[in-house]
Amino acid sequence: MPLLSSRRARAALGGAVALAIALTGCSASEPEFTYTPPAQVDGKLPDDVTAQLQSAVDNAIVASGSTGAIVGVWVPWSGQWVTGVGTQSGGESEKVTADMSFRVADVTRLMTCDVLYGMADAGEIELDTPVPDYVSGVSDMDDITLLDLCNGTSGIASSEGAAKPYWLNTPEREWAPLRLASLGLGVERGPAHTTYKDSDAGYMLLGLALERATGKTASELIAEYVTTPLALASTSLPAATASAPKPGPALQGSYLPAVEGGYDCTAPIDITKSSSSLGFTDSGAVSTISDLGRYVQATARQALREEGAEPARFGSPLPAYDKAPSWYQATGGALMVGSLIGQQGWVPGYATAAYSDPATGFTVAVTLNGSSGGGAMAGYLSWQLAAIASKAPAAEGQTAPEFGLPFTAEQYGDAIAKAAICSPPAAE
Repeated sequence: MPLLSSRRARAALGGAVALAIALTGCSASEPEFTYTPPAQVDGKLPDDVTAQLQSAVDNAIVASGSTGAIVGVWVPWSGQWVTGVGTQSGGESEKVTADMSFRVADVTRLMTCDVLYGMADAGEIELDTPVPDYVSGVSDMDDITLLDLCNGTSGIASSEGAAKPYWLNTPEREWAPLRLASLGLGVERGPAHTTYKDSDAGYMLLGLALERATGKTASELIAEYVTTPLALASTSLPAATASAPKPGPALQGSYLPAVEGGYDCTAPIDITKSSSSLGFTDSGAVSTISDLGRYVQATARQALREEGAEPARFGSPLPAYDKAPSWYQATGGALMVGSLIGQQGWVPGYATAAYSDPATGFTVAVTLNGSSGGGAMAGYLSWQLAAIASKAPAAEGQTAPEFGLPFTAEQYGDAIAKAAICSPPAAE
């Protein structure tokens, strides 16, 4: 998964420089920062490791009520496994391929915080600015800052529970960010500043604040601060108009109709086409598996910031939930799983997770094309895959680093089985 990209380039400046070069034949005089990740063995993972990964993905597809998945596993010292598994939803037999685009769900939060830190590092915004300075109608949030929104320490509740029926029944509806966030704002808040609380509403408010601070759309800001600098040509926050993930071909997303006591696992409902406003700057972005792997590897290593930039984005994590294991924390728009940094979540039709170890570049990304099992299903699968791949032996001429995870593949294989909403078909 090679990555060589500008660290602080901006979309508009990049375009202007390119045009100047084309017209004059001169090189750009402004130095360009680049990010070079750890070298990646250009070859496949060993067959026995791949077989274990394949088995884990197959089981998760069934358990989650999906029909397919796209997976990327990059082990710098051993090899890689990037593949589509299963078939498209909606009764079609077309095989899933690794080049299909999909919705990345809560990985969008990382991108939104990238924009915030990029602007702060450039002196364009202050991290400790109170939210009401940029967002009207939230005057009771005078003690909540933009950094609180990024870190998940605002105390704001999530909109997901109230919005889910609307998302599934009217996926093409275009939501105003503040209207959608208000579904979470109307719920009693938790403690601020000192406790992490998973809140989609908080990241929507952050995106809205960044828009109003700059006069640019969130799509433009993510392009400027994230996808253009990292050369992520297949990653974007689409416009609100309902569409399938782009560029094509798109992985077809689905959810299962509810029945008494569970779900009808035999009749997935196609929900590939929807509005990105359902997730906005919390979960509205789209990507491909190669782009997603490149992205999470880069942002885990803070490639978009100068080395040693302060404050350290991932420097003061909090427990991801009450009584969470000591290795499961959150801050900076990210979840921190042992040494891995990333995110996981769901949007209608898709459950996605992506994590990377900043020290080694070890990276895992996965999306399932069924969302009824929720984001935890993709998260558990990514952790299981990480535990399997972390034990991959070094390729010839390579040396495996001291790298390990605080859990086993068996733990999260069992977690997927316990969380299963569908069962394998009975043997005849």
